[in-house]
Amino acid sequence: MNSDLNQTSAGRAPAYVVGLDAGGTRTRAVLAPAPGGDPEGEGVSGPGNALTVPGAQLTEHLAEALAQAVPQALRGRVVAVAGGFAGASRTAPDEPGRVKAHAALTVALSRLGMHPASVEIHSDIEAAFASAPGHPADGLALVAGTGAVAARITARACTATAGGDGWLLGDDGSGFWIGREAVRVALRMADGRGGATELAASVGRALEVPQDVLPSAEGSWTRARREAYRMHLLPAVMDRPPVQLARLAPLVAEAAERHHDAVAEDILATAAGHLTETVRALEPRSGERIVATGGLLGPGSPLTGPLTARLQHLGLTLDRVPDGSRGAVALARLAI
Repeated sequence: MNSDLNQTSAGRAPAYVVGLDAGGTRTRAVLAPAPGGDPEGEGVSGPGNALTVPGAQLTEHLAEALAQAVPQALRGRVVAVAGGFAGASRTAPDEPGRVKAHAALTVALSRLGMHPASVEIHSDIEAAFASAPGHPADGLALVAGTGAVAARITARACTATAGGDGWLLGDDGSGFWIGREAVRVALRMADGRGGATELAASVGRALEVPQDVLPSAEGSWTRARREAYRMHLLPAVMDRPPVQLARLAPLVAEAAERHHDAVAEDILATAAGHLTETVRALEPRSGERIVATGGLLGPGSPLTGPLTARLQHLGLTLDRVPDGSRGAVALARLAI
């Protein structure tokens, strides 16, 4: 790396880079010295999906995360910024998500008095892959959080994807998918199409359905109460942005782990199967590196075990990273 990169022209002060991980649930910014070393600042704000978050709101979330991560005294020393954005791609310069993310990030940086020489937009999956130890350049990546997508990474760029088509058309096995299934099985239990599950009560409580119409272990769930449950549950779901169903995913994990609920266990097993098929679509080679991230694949997650077992049959071992912020820092450093 050029020796001048650790100094700015004014005052020979140390230079910095910023890495951003902007996903469907949160935006995280990390400040780090340009030559290398551990992060020195961090900020977190709201969702950063470049396709689903309105432009003005995306700008606000980026500005908030950046303001927390970079002290005012250091803002003039930021020489490069790289962002990994859900909903963005480097497939073409005019790709809509990439253009929107770049515009929002440029405004946010300018608002805070930061004018780095390099501002690069990557997909969130490229940033996640680069976060693995050694900052690898080639292999497979899997993101399983609010959404779900797998990608083949070649020379640090995404060259093929599977899944990631959003809540309406895809994201099978994602947090949204699991949350939606939780509501579905609750409704099936209520109208008599499905078996008993703890999820009917826990989903109802989470969506503020009145206590007196929830199923209970003490008494029978009468037809009248079940009809009332449905009439409260449906508008409670419809009044919220669809992607918020992802917030119900932990209820499925709790029902499976704490209550050994067969319906919840089946949802998780099916989700693991969907994620495995998403990876399989990229024709993985045995022993190939696969980097995984996302809220569904954290330590102790009930989905991690079933998915790990399935991928082992493909000759793959998960290399998990917390998020893409460290990778975005590495990509910012590479840009300079």
